[in-house]
Amino acid sequence: MERKKQMSSIKKENTKTSNPVARKKYLPIGTVVRLKSAKKRLFITGFCVTGNSNKNKIWDYCGYIYPEGNIRTDILCMFDHSQIEKIYHLGYENEEEKVFKHQLKEYKKRNKA
Repeated sequence: MERKKQMSSIKKENTKTSNPVARKKYLPIGTVVRLKSAKKRLFITGFCVTGNSNKNKIWDYCGYIYPEGNIRTDILCMFDHSQIEKIYHLGYENEEEKVFKHQLKEYKKRNKA
């Protein structure tokens, strides 16, 4: 009975998180997403990164193609929350992660690009 209850709550959560507009940024590390007009999924591995071509631009996220991962050291995808079309899997969240996200938002406010 307990297992059935857990599965039910997971299905409800997945339904809620399939619309990234409904979730506030930043999504947890390990979240699997698909960007608008993309064929492959990505998984989030980091936050607030700058690219080589424009050091003034701070991207919300960085990540790798799912399920392949980091197969080449010269490929790291950088993207913003607004580019996410669908969330397939939400990464692990706990109190430590919530505190970090608050600090991340404060950092982003101070370093607007």
